[in-house]
Amino acid sequence: MKKNIKLSLISGMLISAVALYFAFRKVPLIDLLNYLMSINYFWILPSMLVVLISFVLRAFRWQIILSSAREVSFRQAFHPMMIGFMLNCVLPGRVGEMARPAILHKNNNFPFPMGLATVAAERVFDVSLLITLLIAVLTIVQIDPDFNIAFGEYNLSRKTLTTIGENMLKMSAIFIAGIIMISFSTIRNIINRAIMKIPSLLFFAGYSYKKKIQKKVCAPLVYFAENFASGFALVKYPKKICVCIGLSIIIWSLLAFSYYIMALGCPGIDLTYFELSAVMIIICFFIALPSVPGFWGIWEAGGVFALSLFGVSSKDAAGFTLANHAIQMLPVIGIGFVSAMITGVNIWRVSYNGPVNK
Repeated sequence: MKKNIKLSLISGMLISAVALYFAFRKVPLIDLLNYLMSINYFWILPSMLVVLISFVLRAFRWQIILSSAREVSFRQAFHPMMIGFMLNCVLPGRVGEMARPAILHKNNNFPFPMGLATVAAERVFDVSLLITLLIAVLTIVQIDPDFNIAFGEYNLSRKTLTTIGENMLKMSAIFIAGIIMISFSTIRNIINRAIMKIPSLLFFAGYSYKKKIQKKVCAPLVYFAENFASGFALVKYPKKICVCIGLSIIIWSLLAFSYYIMALGCPGIDLTYFELSAVMIIICFFIALPSVPGFWGIWEAGGVFALSLFGVSSKDAAGFTLANHAIQMLPVIGIGFVSAMITGVNIWRVSYNGPVNK
């Protein structure tokens, strides 16, 4: 294993430990351990099963997005996706998002820019749905504006939640507008011509140097732009968009259901499916803040904040959130490693070097 990989893993574990300290420093350790021992872990397996079904549907959704640009099989979509999510759980910087198209390029010769665009398109579906659900939560659930939980340099509160939601809404709107614009060949041609004319701005350079810049810099940029735009070919297929929206709703409904199943075995978490759905949504927005691999710490702080809104004690909230977080992460990590072995992918090289050969 490369030295920088070891350093990355060590730093990730250290940062995670610090993050967990900030999340649980006000919860007595003995109380937390007693709570974890009181959980009925019979409910772990069905909760994990629901999580895995949601990832199968994620892979199917990504396959639909990918197939709008170039046909791929379910297997070709599933393994890179699971490896990518696994890397997000164990390495900093969310390198899994870049690793997915890199693996797809490596194993299936799928253009990297095109694959990267499909990952971005997938995120648009998730973020758009979560923003819609957050609006519903903020409308229905009364959050005291003075209630907050300190986590490192962050104060998790209604204001924090609203600010994150507003920023994500603005970014999503700009991103969707950009996708629609580059889907028109006329606009792409204007962009490509502008890129190819960049050397002409270098009035002080000679003809041969300008040609070299055009070949070595401008032409690759045009190639990247064209393939990136092709990754958003889904906008041409309204039926596929509707299917992806439907799958997104099912995926997030299943994830909320996994929370509900886990809560059945957790003392003090007597919440309805709707209430636990609200907890999941709030956690999802808090983990959008800069965080450590696997979102350890910030996930727990967000969970304690969300559960406290429904009258759950800090001890019970901390225990449930920590256990449930592990249930959400561990299957993904395990299957990601298995997918890497099945496909023969060197996940460390792909994570840091991009598309490489076996």
